[in-house]
This record gives sequence, structure tokens and C-alpha cells, in this order.
Amino acid sequence: MEAAIPLPFGRVHIAHGRMSVEYLVVDDETTVRLASERDDPVRFVTEALEIGARVLDREQTGANAEFVRAEFEKTARALDAEFVQRARVVAERLDQKVDEVFGPEHGHVTQALARHFGDESSVAVQHRIRAVLSEVSGQMREDLRKQFSADADSNPLAVFQRAHLSAARQIAGEQSEHLRTMNARLEAMKVEIAELRSEKQKLTEIAAVQEKGTAKGRSYEEAVAMAVDAIAVVQGDDCEPVGDLRGEGGRKGDVVVAIGACSGPARGRIVFEAKNSQLSRNRALAELDEAIETRGADFAIFVVPSEDKLPARTRPLREFNGDKMFVVYDPASDERLALEVAYALARARVLMHRGGSEAVDPAAVRAEVERAVLAMENVRRIKTQLTNATGGIDEARKILDFMAGDVRAHLTTIEELLAVAATPAN
Repeated sequence: MEAAIPLPFGRVHIAHGRMSVEYLVVDDETTVRLASERDDPVRFVTEALEIGARVLDREQTGANAEFVRAEFEKTARALDAEFVQRARVVAERLDQKVDEVFGPEHGHVTQALARHFGDESSVAVQHRIRAVLSEVSGQMREDLRKQFSADADSNPLAVFQRAHLSAARQIAGEQSEHLRTMNARLEAMKVEIAELRSEKQKLTEIAAVQEKGTAKGRSYEEAVAMAVDAIAVVQGDDCEPVGDLRGEGGRKGDVVVAIGACSGPARGRIVFEAKNSQLSRNRALAELDEAIETRGADFAIFVVPSEDKLPARTRPLREFNGDKMFVVYDPASDERLALEVAYALARARVLMHRGGSEAVDPAAVRAEVERAVLAMENVRRIKTQLTNATGGIDEARKILDFMAGDVRAHLTTIEELLAVAATPAN
């Protein structure tokens, strides 16, 4: 900013809120240039004076504010120093008073507490309480001793003691009697236990005999052999129980059926393994493989008395490896339809495998086999419904008999298809 140039004017008049300047001459180069560039120099001069006046007023105000701020800070520092000094004096006096009242050695409160509660003081409260309690407890013990040692009715325990002694004598006598009775009962129980052990041993032996097949004149293996023989006779096959006969390498296999052996050389063999107990799936299949090898058979059937004794993860009338099958036959029910189906399916498998005749239609045989298995599954399902149903039993039995006849018709069709292989071509 350029330096201000003194203005050579003669008079300045101020009146009624207005100022007038006479003979104003300005030599400032910047002012002259800006005024020459404006269209209205008078207005420019007026604005320049107004703006300059405001700048001067603002600068004067700023100077006054700086002066006030400096004075205020000076006063604040003086007050702060005085407050700090006064606070230090108050704190020192407060520490002195606190030490006089609560000091650990000479404080008024400490001395009063030591006088009333200190162990060294003979007039301490705890010592007085201890003395009073000792006196009262001694007097109470003496009074109780006198009261409870007396045998008079004034003693509240005298009656109780006499009643207790009487009850103890009575209980001792009764206990002795109970012990004598208990000893007698124990002796009797020992004799009874010995008899029960002997009876249990006999029952175990009887169960072992039943397991071997001598109970009721025949075993489960014999019942299966009789049922298989009844089926084989109709087919012209030869059935032979071989459970007690040793084969090649062992005794596996209970019944062996020679297909067509009644009218000529056997065209194949089926072995039946009867089990009245549950085996694992792998163990059952292994026993069927051993039975096939031991008896020189082409197909093996695993027979159990109920579905709960089938190996785990197996179902009846389902083939395994093309030469093994599981079936359920219960001699008590006298229903051997499932055994007939298993027999027919195994017979068809053996004849189709060993027949070698082009007259046999494998597709037709396979279709009839599937229909027979499906029909047997329906029979099994109906049986389950009959077992659990509470009504409609007669109608269900009619359906069952009809479907059983349907199964036998399928078996007859299978036999007719297989019979074609045995008929010599013209």
C-alpha cells in the first residue's frame, strides 16, 4: 500500500450528519488513476473516503481489543498466582488439622480408640464384655448342671431318660427276635437258592437239548427238511437231510435238493442252511458259500423262523451274487408259501444256468420270477396288515388266499417254461 499523501484543503464542514470538504486536491498516483478510469469521479472520491474511514475505524477497534486482551491476561495471571498461594496455605492448614485429629500416634481419635478398644487398656470395651460373658456363661453352666443332674421331676430330661432306657431295652429284645427270625429265613433262602440253581442247571441242559433238535421230537432243521421235502416231491426232485453227514471239508448245509433226481440224473443242486438264531450279513453269506462248496451245490438258501432273525440289511427273497437267497419259514404257522417261492426261484436259476437248452425263454422266466417276487412282497405286506389290523380280517384273508393262488400260478408257469428244456426236440 502506498503512503498516504496530505490533502491540501482549506476547510472541512460537519453538520447534520454530513461532511463537506472545500478545495480538496489529491496528488496520489493510484487515486488519480482509479478516478480517471471511473465514469463518475465524484462518486469514486466519496466511496474512497467512506472505505478509508471504515478501515481506520476497524484498525482503531482492533488496537483497543488487543489492549483489553493484554490487560485481562495480566489480571488473570495475577489472580492465578494469588489463588495458588491461598490454596497451598489452606492445604497445609488442613493437613495439620487432620494430623492432629487422626494422627497414628498423637491424634485425638486414635488416642480415644486406643483408650476404649486397645488390648493394653484395662477399661477397654472388649475386656468388659468378655468379663461379663464369662461370668454369665459360668452361672448358666452351673444352673444347667444342677438342673439336669437332678433325678427329680424338675429335671426336664429325667422323664425322657427313663422313657429312652425303657424303649432301648424293648428294641434290643425285639431286635434279637428279629435276628433269630432273619437267620432262620436266610437258612431257608439258602436251601431255596440251591434248589433254584439246580433247576436252572436242568433248564440250561434242556435248552441245550432243544438247541440240538431233540425237543418235541424234531428240531428246526428237521422241520425245514420236512417242508422242503414236501415241495421237492411235487417237482420230482430228491430231498436229503445232510445236517449230520460230513461233506467235503465240513458239515455246512442242512438239506440238499437234487433237481430232477427222481426221474434221472440230477440237473443241479440246491442247499438249504436252517438257522434258529440271527447272524451278521457277512457271516451268513460266508456260511452259504461254505455250504455250496461243501455240498457241491449250485444255489444256497438261508432259512430263518422269523424276519427279526434275518441278517442285518437283508430282506427275504432277495438274491445275492446270483447264487444265494434269504427266506423266512415258521413251522408253527404251517405257511410255507415263502419257502415255495424261494425253492422255485432257486430251481429256475439252476436250470437256466445249467440247462443249456435254447427252448428256454430267459426273458419270460425272468419276468415270471419278478412277478412272483412282487406278489410275494404283497403277501408279506398283507400279512403285516393282518397282524396289526383290528377289523376287516376276513376280507383281508380272502385277498391273501387269492394272492397266494396267484403266486402259485406264477410258479406253475415257471415250471412249464422250464419243462420245455427237458422235452426233446422232434
